[in-house]
Amino acid sequence: MNTQEIINLTGKYIANTYNRFPIALVRGKGCKVWDAEGKEYLDFVAGLAVCNLGHCHPRVVEAIQEQAEKLIHVSNLYHIEPQAQLAELLCKNSFADKAFFCNSGAEANEAAIKLTRKYFKDKPVPAEPAPHLMRGIKQGGENKFQIITMEKSFHGRTMATLAATGQKKFQQGFEPLLEKFIYVPFNDVKAVANAITPQTAAVMVEPIQGEGGVNIPSETYLKELKVLCREKGLLLIFDEVQVGMGRTGKLFAYEHYGVTPDIMTLAKGLAGGVAIGAMLATDEVAKSFVPGTHASTFGGNPLATAAGIAAIQAVLEEGMLENCQKVGKYLLEKSHKLKAEYPFIKEVRGKGLIIGMELTVPGADIVKACMEKGLLINCTSDTILRFIPPLIATEKDVDEMMRILRKQLSAVSYQ
Repeated sequence: MNTQEIINLTGKYIANTYNRFPIALVRGKGCKVWDAEGKEYLDFVAGLAVCNLGHCHPRVVEAIQEQAEKLIHVSNLYHIEPQAQLAELLCKNSFADKAFFCNSGAEANEAAIKLTRKYFKDKPVPAEPAPHLMRGIKQGGENKFQIITMEKSFHGRTMATLAATGQKKFQQGFEPLLEKFIYVPFNDVKAVANAITPQTAAVMVEPIQGEGGVNIPSETYLKELKVLCREKGLLLIFDEVQVGMGRTGKLFAYEHYGVTPDIMTLAKGLAGGVAIGAMLATDEVAKSFVPGTHASTFGGNPLATAAGIAAIQAVLEEGMLENCQKVGKYLLEKSHKLKAEYPFIKEVRGKGLIIGMELTVPGADIVKACMEKGLLINCTSDTILRFIPPLIATEKDVDEMMRILRKQLSAVSYQ
């Protein structure tokens, strides 16, 4: 099929939930993708931080092929070898003791929300809480289920994760929302402290906000959150759906800040492009999930977890973390140089290979113009260009990306 035929078929049969660009991508390899007419694009979107290894990484392709010939799916009523092996890899390379597998970031966050509620329902309520416990410190029971999240956060589009998301634009039309989520400014520990009530159970935060604009925390923010949560007896949940799996130059973003959560969620880059999600937790918290409390039919299936094993091994064994740090630094430096040239670039920020370039003008036309010239980038929050290439991107790729982007920025400056 050619591009127009694919577009027509999409329009006829696919629910209209995306503003799609008028191209149809049919093939990918490394940092490049090709459309139905054979036009090549340099991909600095990477499936929205999914294709961390690049497109069709040989290790992942081989793992999928081998597993597909043996066993694609069985129920979680039975033990699944690659599922157990992937859980071991994740736990041994993180803070966690236990893993729960699902199929997406939203499902992983749903699991985190459910586990939080169950954990506190399992905790006894003191008969007469001491005064210093009255603001939610170390209490459990029926009424402890409020979760504090951040403004500009994004946790998913299911009803619970939509309620957790601190952006009204995603929530409009779906009210009434699930209750007991409170939003406070990102990077403001005092705001979190002031929001705590006797019903507060957890603080849920992206270590680096992705969809909200690539917002980077201060060096002490996450540590201070951990201290606050410990003082108040709250759980700390890190949503690393976008920034986990090497995106920041560490396997997990929390490693940059010297702090660990009680629960962490993963998805996107976890299996090299195959749909998967995971919720990781400490033994203390995870023990509240028992048979019948949560489940996923497809979660942890043999095919997805085999791909996940291959993906993690590739990240850890093929120098991708080091490359991410090196090329990410180069991309950030080049982006700062552009900021010095173009007054409508307000700010550049990022860590590893997730870079945000905030503009004082809308970014949509720049994204479209770059696409027409063979470069795929993304715009979030209307004015923030987001660069999230595969972790295998090279400095040469960055140079090509900057060459195309500069021309489009120059066109804006002359308008």
